[in-house]
Amino acid sequence: MKVQVNTDTNVDVHEARSDEITAEIAQSLARFEDRVTRVEVHLGNESAGRPTGDDFRCLIEARPAGMDPIAVTHHAATLTDALSGATDRIEARLTSTFERKEGHESRDTIRGH
Repeated sequence: MKVQVNTDTNVDVHEARSDEITAEIAQSLARFEDRVTRVEVHLGNESAGRPTGDDFRCLIEARPAGMDPIAVTHHAATLTDALSGATDRIEARLTSTFERKEGHESRDTIRGH
């Protein structure tokens, strides 16, 4: 599973922090590594540096193999909180998506197949 971190012009993430984010995402989604080919993390400050509340946005897009991409967004007052919230959301969405898919594949159809 490849993890890519992107930022807008209002967020300054050093290479070391980008590596930490990549490791955090990879660890959180490790149980999906054989089913997710790529994860993109988009970090942004929607108020362009002016403090107005939940300014930071983290969008995470996961690309499960053979399926449509799944994306979640979380807004928070800090970049760390935005990342944490989005990570929790993408993990929950992937869990429910794969459980649903496995449930459909394991059930018999009305024709008994």
